[in-house]
Amino acid sequence: MIGTIFWQGRPVPFQPGESVASALNRAGIRAFGLFCGIGQCQGCLVAIEGRTFEACLMRCRDGVEIDTARVTDA
Repeated sequence: MIGTIFWQGRPVPFQPGESVASALNRAGIRAFGLFCGIGQCQGCLVAIEGRTFEACLMRCRDGVEIDTARVTDA
């Protein structure tokens, strides 16, 4: 393992070059909704450092806090 990301405060180890979706999925975390795996469906939206990203497209960075994305009305 190369580092740890934090899903809602829970530590999740990751491997070099691994996406956030892959690390979460490998850890048994399915709450974020992974469907297509290529960023088209946007089912895996997560909040990283206050911004929304597709988990399947984001590479893990050590120490990053990740949470469910919150959609709000504009």
